Amino acid sequence: MRRRLMDQRVLLTSFKYSVPVMAGYLFLGMSLGVFLDSYGYNWIWSLAMSVFIYAGSMQFVAVYLLANQAPLLEVALIAIVINARQLVYGISMLSYFHHFGWQKPYQMLSLTDETFSLLCHIKIENLELRKKVFLGVSLLNQMYWVLGCVLGSLFGNLIPAKGIEFMMTALFIVIFIDRWEKESDHTSSITGIVISLLALVILGKENFIMPTIVMLIIFLLLMKPKLESSSRSSGD
Repeated sequence: MRRRLMDQRVLLTSFKYSVPVMAGYLFLGMSLGVFLDSYGYNWIWSLAMSVFIYAGSMQFVAVYLLANQAPLLEVALIAIVINARQLVYGISMLSYFHHFGWQKPYQMLSLTDETFSLLCHIKIENLELRKKVFLGVSLLNQMYWVLGCVLGSLFGNLIPAKGIEFMMTALFIVIFIDRWEKESDHTSSITGIVISLLALVILGKENFIMPTIVMLIIFLLLMKPKLESSSRSSGD
């Protein structure tokens, strides 16, 4: 009975944290499903891509690559460029996942933008409970994405998609504000804003993303000891 109550607590806590992501993933996933369907790929493709790729923007690009039968090397290079930001997430989460055992590979591979943002501000003192909630949040977020993609493939043509492209932008703004209010040291957040704005002004909106990612990676590598110390003190 105690274990069952514990499992229910974990599920409810994980769901509570994942709710902000749920709406965004369901609707954006539907748009991907519609996109796949427009190229002649049915719901099975949506399911497989969402389970094994699970990389948001890369999945949209993958549709073009599939349709145009792109060479494997080209696919690999594009995937590296688009998902380079995962290096940033991985570095900052090293101390969080240090004691996660068998969960660690999935936790690292499931670090989407939104999951990373949510996990960063989960404050649970008990290590075992924190591990379960982290896993619960990551699994729920992927389930939302998978469900949205499959529903989009099956029924997306019946759902109006006008304005859906702004949904994830709005979600990022909400998550950023929430993280800003909870973090004690705003160094990373302020640096991210400053570097992004400078790159945008200097390079323009068509060319600023990759230089921004590179500069943020360099910054995080240089600040790695401080960031690990900060996350360890707040996470353990």
